[in-house]
Amino acid sequence: MSFNSIFESYNWDDTKASIYDKTAADVENALGAQQRSLEDFKALISPAALPYLEDMAQISQRLTLDRFGRTIQMYIPLYLSNECNNICTYCGFSYDNKVRRRTLNPMEIMQEVAVIKGMGYDHVLLVTGEANQTVHTDYFKKVLDLISPHFSHISMEVQPLDVADYETLIPHGLNTVLVYQETYHQDDYRKHHPKGKKSNFLYRLETPDRLGQAGIHKMGLGVLIGLEDWRTDSFFTALHLSYLEKQYWQSKFSISFPRLRPFSGGLEPKVAMNDRELVQLICAYRLFNSEVELSISTRETMAFRNQVIKLGITAISAGSKTNPGGYQVEPQSLEQFEISDERSPQEIAAMIRKQGYEPIWKDWDMSLIHKTC
Repeated sequence: MSFNSIFESYNWDDTKASIYDKTAADVENALGAQQRSLEDFKALISPAALPYLEDMAQISQRLTLDRFGRTIQMYIPLYLSNECNNICTYCGFSYDNKVRRRTLNPMEIMQEVAVIKGMGYDHVLLVTGEANQTVHTDYFKKVLDLISPHFSHISMEVQPLDVADYETLIPHGLNTVLVYQETYHQDDYRKHHPKGKKSNFLYRLETPDRLGQAGIHKMGLGVLIGLEDWRTDSFFTALHLSYLEKQYWQSKFSISFPRLRPFSGGLEPKVAMNDRELVQLICAYRLFNSEVELSISTRETMAFRNQVIKLGITAISAGSKTNPGGYQVEPQSLEQFEISDERSPQEIAAMIRKQGYEPIWKDWDMSLIHKTC
């Protein structure tokens, strides 16, 4: 069994219509429920829920405090390579974007690590383009062996791999894998991914199944908000999460909310999402699932990130560079996308403390264990 068998039982247009047909009564029933269903989630992300945003925010804050306490996990991306064999209409690393390509060697990686460690980080997210000839499993093994003595938590956002590849990487220090479907709308997916292995919608859709089969500790889901109707895409993400939690209950899960951001020659969003709607979505996920971790990146503005700290977010990046070598080796190389919040990690940590929360730099699981002992 895989998620595809469940996914095929849903129709995009029918699902979208059912979300937009939700009423105020449906929202009130969802707010009052003890355990919220996927139908409740539809109501909470529907236009009918916007007048109830304050109620949603209060419940979301309470649920988050009950489960995660006043802690916010700090992480930072380390871009290893901008080489990529895919054409993706929204990405600065796209194969048809004629820029100089670079993959960091061991010495360069350690130069980047030194800067990241100097910022105080103990949780790093490794990011590459999708180029199997250069950034492959053997390369990842070498990188993990090189940096694992320096970090307590290593995440990865690279091309989807086979089960055996993930099983190989776990002993080398891999903890978490993020894989975003980008959009669950198959026709639009094909339009935005016309060339490369990423054009295989089904292979990408079943990647979390392979992660679960391999025994990955935590997996991250999400869509690129702006490619399609965000409400319908978010429902399918919630459907995917619900399936994965039942099928791979040993794993943990996180959700991210990347909104389409400019890059060189970039793509305008098909469907815009304003800040109130993103708050609505964050709160809806928390009301639907009190266990899932919710992450916000430097794509978002300073003002917005300040606002959502208390509304359900549990992880935040700071000081990010979205280009290989961006911290030390080659700061001027091509970025994957533009960041919006350029504050330093220390400034973000100070903002978190000012709001009565504690920034967590080390492995979150261990931090929470120590707090409860």
